[in-house]
Parts: sequence; C-alpha cells; structure tokens
Amino acid sequence: MKVYRTPVRHSRPVRIACVNKTRHVGLGVPFGKLTAALQKCYDRHFLPVWGFPVKLYNTRRPRPTDWQFLYVDDAADAKGTDGYHDLTIHGRPVSFVFVRTVLENGEPVSLTASHELFEMVIDPIANMWADASRGREFTYEMCDPVEEETFLVDGLRMSNFVYPAWFEPFRHPRGTKFDHLGLLKSPFSMTKGGYVIVKYRGKVTERFHSKTKARRFAKEQRRGHRSEYRKPRGLRI
Repeated sequence: MKVYRTPVRHSRPVRIACVNKTRHVGLGVPFGKLTAALQKCYDRHFLPVWGFPVKLYNTRRPRPTDWQFLYVDDAADAKGTDGYHDLTIHGRPVSFVFVRTVLENGEPVSLTASHELFEMVIDPIANMWADASRGREFTYEMCDPVEEETFLVDGLRMSNFVYPAWFEPFRHPRGTKFDHLGLLKSPFSMTKGGYVIVKYRGKVTERFHSKTKARRFAKEQRRGHRSEYRKPRGLRI
C-alpha cells in the first residue's frame, strides 16, 4: 500500500500575488485586512503543521515568477484572466475565489479564501491522490473533509484543515490529531459538514457525511472549482 507524504520545503517562502479583480461585488472586508489575516492564519496555524512557507502580497500586476491568488466575481470572469484553472501563462500555479458564488452560499470570503489557499499550497494543480484500503484513492484536499468547521483570526472566519495523519491509512497512537480543531478520530474521516472525493476503479465520486450536506452541496455553483478538474466530465471553466 502506497502512502504519499508531501515533502517539506526548507527554502525561501513561495511568493503568492493576491489580486482583487472583482468588478461588481465587494469582498465584505478591506483587501489589506483580508490578506494580512490570511498570512497570520497561515503562519501560526498551517505552516507549523505542513511546513510550506509562503509570502502573500497584494498587487495589480503579479510578477511572472510568482504564484497567483485571484478574487473574481464568478467563474465566467476567470476566463478573462491570464491563466487557467491550475497554471498561469508563465507556468505558475493559480487559484481563484469566486466572490459572488461565495456570498450567495452565505459564506464570508475569508472562509473560502483560507480553504483555497491551504489546498493550493499542498496540491497546486489538484493532481495528487492518497492510496487507502481496498483500492480506493482519496484526493489531497486540505479542507473538504472539515469544510464547515471554522476558527477566528483577527475576527475573520478561517477554514479548519486536515493534518498529514489524515492521509495515512494505518492505526495511529492515541491522541493523534487528524485535523486542526481535533474533531476527527481516524484517517479519511469527515465532520458532519464535510465531504471527500474518492477514486475507485477509475471512477471519481463524492461522498458526504450526511444527506443534509449532500443537498446543500447540490445547490452550490461548482463550475470552476478545483475539485471539478479531478472528474473526467467536471464543470470546468
């Protein structure tokens, strides 16, 4: 049974250019405050666990060598940006926050932004899978299994996230943490508001903790979401 552990980077932080390209909707929070809170959240909570240093900065013109984190109104606006779902025209990772969709789902932008940031850093182009038992594979998504559980940083809601042990399909010592808030008790598990993406015999499916979560999920606008690119016929941009 194969287990893929993400290597720890010990080099200089990866620079991520944050660009607000929204035209018709607001972020609900000053852009500078949002980016500062995301950086603090990352440095204090995520970095000690996963070990990938990043430096977020706000700009209108990203450097060609930097990763990009773009806020746009919706998936249709992403088509007009200098990038695709996973890479910029310069071959660097890019991630999107569809602000109108986020607000329509009743979520604060900070929650979705932290979710996308954590997942972008560990699996930049959404192509990593972890082998589990009985031929199953689970996606390397940091927040989906616990996506409705949150904590505050500078008054802004941030997403819970899983720990490396979550991807390890073997028995762990008592007290092992599988997520940041300590809610999960085993690998590949999820909270009531979570879901996972599983590949089995070449077929990719979503599994939900509850029917209530499945119904909420079905009402969401999923086009352009990174998880859609894992499916052969996903709702792509």
